[in-house]
Amino acid sequence: MEKKEVLRKLPKVSELLEEDSIKVLQQQYGRQPVLSAVREGIEEIRRLLERSLEMGFEISANEDDLKKEALERAVELAYRYGSYSLKKVVNATGVVLHTNLGRAPLPEEALKNIVDVACGYSNLEFDLDDGKRGERYDHVRGLLCDITGAEDAMVVNNNAGAVLLVLSAIASGREVIISRGQLVEIGGSFRVPDVMAQSGATLVEVGTTNKTRIADYERAINDNTALLLKVHTSNFRLVGFWSEVKIEELKSLGVKYGIPVMEDLGSGVLIDLTKFGLPAEPTVQNSVKAGADIITFSGDKLLGGPQAGIILGKREYIEKIKRHPLTRALRIDKLTLSALEAVLKIYRNEDYEKIPVIRMLIKSREEMEKSAKKLAKELQKVILDKGTVEVLDDVSEVGGGSLPGVELPTKVVAIELQNLGPDDLAKGLRMARIPVIGRIKNDKFLLDVRTMSEEDLKIIPEMVGSVL
Repeated sequence: MEKKEVLRKLPKVSELLEEDSIKVLQQQYGRQPVLSAVREGIEEIRRLLERSLEMGFEISANEDDLKKEALERAVELAYRYGSYSLKKVVNATGVVLHTNLGRAPLPEEALKNIVDVACGYSNLEFDLDDGKRGERYDHVRGLLCDITGAEDAMVVNNNAGAVLLVLSAIASGREVIISRGQLVEIGGSFRVPDVMAQSGATLVEVGTTNKTRIADYERAINDNTALLLKVHTSNFRLVGFWSEVKIEELKSLGVKYGIPVMEDLGSGVLIDLTKFGLPAEPTVQNSVKAGADIITFSGDKLLGGPQAGIILGKREYIEKIKRHPLTRALRIDKLTLSALEAVLKIYRNEDYEKIPVIRMLIKSREEMEKSAKKLAKELQKVILDKGTVEVLDDVSEVGGGSLPGVELPTKVVAIELQNLGPDDLAKGLRMARIPVIGRIKNDKFLLDVRTMSEEDLKIIPEMVGSVL
């Protein structure tokens, strides 16, 4: 069949626009993105046919088949063009704080508060008591101080920003002493020394990678020392012949020489995790009690809130930090504040299981097994005789630079298909209307129920069905 004769059988744009599925998409996304998707869908088929003809393949083109194929591609492209780029995905990886998937999901209370604040005006920087300008930090300052025992608190956009701001305000042009074993990379190739360099502070390294003593800090102190800094290595563990200086020792040294002490906790924790059978992590309250003058930590890791950098400690230093020009560049927005306030109220009321991150970390084996069996049953209905579905034991991770090396026993649903490899299934699910992100192990596609909600259990079979 000649090229012109083959290409004439392709459907026209106007023809596909009359299809019911395309009309529905136009109502949902608008005419322009759907029109672009229809044109691109037809063009993709055209290019495929032309390549096949150039390679000498014999083509038996059927108009109905070409129309069906072009329509399927147009619908897929319309979803892509019309839907938001940043969208909901199902985290079936088992990594609770998955950085690439947005880390901590927010509790329902936080979502409600975001909507209330976002849909109109708010008292972001307005004091309702005296009718004058207020501070945005006031909405969370009291909660943070009540929960941690700190004198004062403020919040910026993330913890790297918090560290940068503190060093800029307290130590620019002067020296900051830190242990070599705490010069960590915090993810995305951002490193503590690089952040410190941007602040204008001079980094003074003491001790060795595996051992630092209080005498190492004391020998490095001079008239130009502005700060003693301790960084909690929350994203890796040192084991074996290793020791570090405790915050209490560092504080005593700071008092002796009149130098403030800062502790960057990284993935800050407000509760004793050992109560839930998890490894111990230094809590913010312990750092406050030990006398740290300034403490920084993240809002979206083990705290389970929105991305934020929380700074708290002695009032004299917090006031100085607030006055620094960089504070405005790093300031927190109203939606993040509204979410953080809701999360902190949950902590104040000790309703910890309302925090999705905490709930996922402490899920019982029985609950996960029940969820896995339920999901496997629904998936088998979709897959039928095209493959197998089974429930297996495996391990989840905390992720997000938190509790490194901790393996959480979990249940996974493993899918093995006859005519579709795990990589192809993974790709298909990534491109689904609601993307489902799992993991591959031993040539099987795994869905980890630890990081799933009840809603996710209903979504996954539908998305797998759409791929098949």
